[in-house]
Amino acid sequence: MKKLLFLFLIGAITVSQAQIQAPAPSPFGKIEQKVGLTDVTIEYSRPGVKGREIFGDLVPFGKIWRTGANMNTKITFSDDVTINGKELKKGSYAIYTIPNEDSWEVMFYSSTDNPGLPQEWDDSKVALKASAEVEELPFEVETFTIFINDITNDSAVIEFIWDDTVANLPFSVPTDSKAMASIERVMNGPTANDYYAAASYYHAEGKDLEQAYKWITTAVEKAGDQAFWILREKSLIEADMGKKQEAIATAKRSLASAQKANNADYVKMNKESIAEWEGNN
Repeated sequence: MKKLLFLFLIGAITVSQAQIQAPAPSPFGKIEQKVGLTDVTIEYSRPGVKGREIFGDLVPFGKIWRTGANMNTKITFSDDVTINGKELKKGSYAIYTIPNEDSWEVMFYSSTDNPGLPQEWDDSKVALKASAEVEELPFEVETFTIFINDITNDSAVIEFIWDDTVANLPFSVPTDSKAMASIERVMNGPTANDYYAAASYYHAEGKDLEQAYKWITTAVEKAGDQAFWILREKSLIEADMGKKQEAIATAKRSLASAQKANNADYVKMNKESIAEWEGNN
């Protein structure tokens, strides 16, 4: 009897410690994307179509949807952003939507720990409402998906995709103001890399090339010829300014430095640029 009791207790402990593992019907998803200088993170659960009619049936038109499954979908912005011309402060928000045939209303809700929809909806917690344009896809997407696409230095589009529908919500980020503030801040005592970063930004954004040239020249003076990446940027700025001979000479300096550092990428880029610029003379 004691032996049977002992075996029973051991079996009970073993069963209580066992954990059944099975895939979630709506698996968790997470995307992290940098847009310009702003970090954007979206965490959500991804239901499947599974042969069901989705929008207008499973997800009724004109009613608030959790925009996914399980816990509320959460989005986090590291900076203030602009959506539909309105400012949304940096931080985390639950995303709720009201799907309609031609557009969705997208709501950014300040409470982010809701098991789906809040038990009591509080309009005062809606930090921003925006309209997302709806398009019909020429194919069907089985699993609910959120993308961040059409990324530029200062904007992107959040895409809500499911079945044959995509709702597009553009937003913009304060890249230029952050970059300019950073440039102005570090110019009081900048390093070679600071001058390089400032010149590269001006060059990439089509700003004052004369100023970019002054900064990149100072960067080269501070860093020396071993900084082949800085010499490379100087050659590109010179080429865009029409200083082809100077660009070729600078690229050759960058090439020699890159060869010493065994950096194949910069060796290749410099050789290609030199051949192009010499061919245009």
